[in-house]
Amino acid sequence: MYTAKGRLDTDALLTQYSPLVRRLAHQMIAKLPANVELSDLIQVGMMGLNDALGRFDANQGVQFETFATQRIRGAMLDELRGADWMSRGNRRQQREIEAAVHKLEHRLGRVPIESEIAAEMGLSLTDYQDMLGKVRGTQLLYLEDMSGGNGDGDEEFLDRHVGDAEANPMFRLQDRRMREALVAAIEALPEREQYVMSMYYEHDMNLKEIAAVLGVTESRVCQLHSQSIARLRSKLREW
Repeated sequence: MYTAKGRLDTDALLTQYSPLVRRLAHQMIAKLPANVELSDLIQVGMMGLNDALGRFDANQGVQFETFATQRIRGAMLDELRGADWMSRGNRRQQREIEAAVHKLEHRLGRVPIESEIAAEMGLSLTDYQDMLGKVRGTQLLYLEDMSGGNGDGDEEFLDRHVGDAEANPMFRLQDRRMREALVAAIEALPEREQYVMSMYYEHDMNLKEIAAVLGVTESRVCQLHSQSIARLRSKLREW
């Protein structure tokens, strides 16, 4: 697109490619905790798009959308790193919950209930549920955990889980055996947690909508979601 004077029409291109920014932001926000605002990612993504417009060189043989996607994702990742979006302590607590679930499943031979997980961690039920609300289970899978990655580095963590499509866990879930393992793990969840996962991931319902269906608070839905993630990750570690 060019202006009447033959110059690149930046405003028109920003408008044309703004849906790309929104799409990438929505893909990324689905893997991030509640304290990350979608509007912030979109704003930063638009800055990345503007940067792409200024740097793009058609002579390099790369399509603009491909080039812009890389710049937009890069801008979003830089923002997330700078904002320290998820503390190391929260990630440690996530792993502690998963470890407790894993131990109990092997010891009991069944899915443990919340009070049992809390007791295994040496916490009261209230404190355990508070922890679930804080960690806000963010990713369905950290596939690198299953191949030796420890996820301790903030930059490495972001690059692995919210980077380009080929590093995206959902991309790799196209593998048939992984899908089958995931389906089996979901079917093993307690009924209420299955409902939460179905409404959240299959029907794109938000926490408020799910809470209304289940007749509980939004914070309780958040707890159930975090606990579901911990259970699934525990199961899939064995895959």
